[in-house]
Amino acid sequence: MSILSQVTDSDAGVTAEGARPSRSGRGGKRERLVRAAVQVFHEQGVEKTTLGDIARAAEVPLGNVYYYFKAKDQLVEAAVDAHCEQLDTLTARLDTVPDPAARLKALVAGWVDQRETAARFGCPFGTLVTELDKRDDGLDRDAAKVMRALLDWVESQFAQLGRPDAADLAVELVAAYQGMSLLTNTLRDPGLMAAQGARLTSWIDGIAEQ
Repeated sequence: MSILSQVTDSDAGVTAEGARPSRSGRGGKRERLVRAAVQVFHEQGVEKTTLGDIARAAEVPLGNVYYYFKAKDQLVEAAVDAHCEQLDTLTARLDTVPDPAARLKALVAGWVDQRETAARFGCPFGTLVTELDKRDDGLDRDAAKVMRALLDWVESQFAQLGRPDAADLAVELVAAYQGMSLLTNTLRDPGLMAAQGARLTSWIDGIAEQ
């Protein structure tokens, strides 16, 4: 999902351009650090990333990092919150589209638009969830809440299409995205995501016509 992607659908007129300001209300360096953490965790993984890596990406002196975050895990938690905020922003914008099928297709279009990034690094949130799943410190459960929120939103769209199997269809769509992101990344082939995105769009059209 990517939940973090810039998501644009020209037909629906929907664009999600990044996270809202942090819920903490603290701007400036803290927000830059969180944005940098999201990016670097995606590109390098949590375990390989140091606070110095994040400080450099945010263009913030390393010593200043400790003013906002005492440990890397606090930045991981903030990154998960940022994913949640971006998902909220994205679904709010998609909800302005009057037709649920068009909303779902706009979501898929946004995923496909980020195929080059997916080919290099995979799904921004999917890769983070996979890494955090190996932990038992609570961050794994926090990350799962974001994925559940996405599933719930997708399910609500299928429900509005009158589908009694909306929950199953939501799992199928999100699982298809995660699968095509993994294959696109593994094979370094953005064309694979484009082809699978077209298939998902046709699948949504077929469901809407039933």
